[in-house]
Amino acid sequence: MSEDSQRIADFRVHLVPAVLALGNPPWQRDVWLNPSSFENLDHIFHTLFDDFCDADHPEHYLGISLRTEEEVSLMRQLGVALNASAAEAPNDADAEYMQASAWPEVVAVAGRLAQVMVANDLSELATLLQAKSSDEPPHEK
Repeated sequence: MSEDSQRIADFRVHLVPAVLALGNPPWQRDVWLNPSSFENLDHIFHTLFDDFCDADHPEHYLGISLRTEEEVSLMRQLGVALNASAAEAPNDADAEYMQASAWPEVVAVAGRLAQVMVANDLSELATLLQAKSSDEPPHEK
C-alpha cells in the first residue's frame, strides 16, 4: 500500500463513521441524547470541520481524506446543511441541532455521502486485494 493510500485510509477511519452517524437518526437519539454516552455531536463537528476534513472547503481534502469530486461535492453540501442547523441551535445543544428545520437535509446528504464513501472504500479494497493476489506466486498442487 502506498504512503498516500495509507494516509487516506487513516483519515477515513475517523471520517466515514462520523458521516454514517449523521445519516442514522435512531443512532443519534440513542447516543447523542444519552448523557452517559461519551460521543456527541461536537465530536462529529470536529471530525468534519477541523481534524480530518474541512466541510466548508472540502476541495482541500481531495486525495487526503476524500477520494473523488463526488465526495467533495457531497461534503460541501453536508457542511452547508450542518451550518444551517448550527444557526438554529443557539445553545449549541445536540437536541437543538436535531430539532432544527435543516436537520432532515443533514441526514439526507450524510446518507448519500456515506453510501458513496463506503462504495469507494470497498472499490479501493477490492483493487488492493486484486493487486496483492496478482503479486503472489501461483500455488503449487
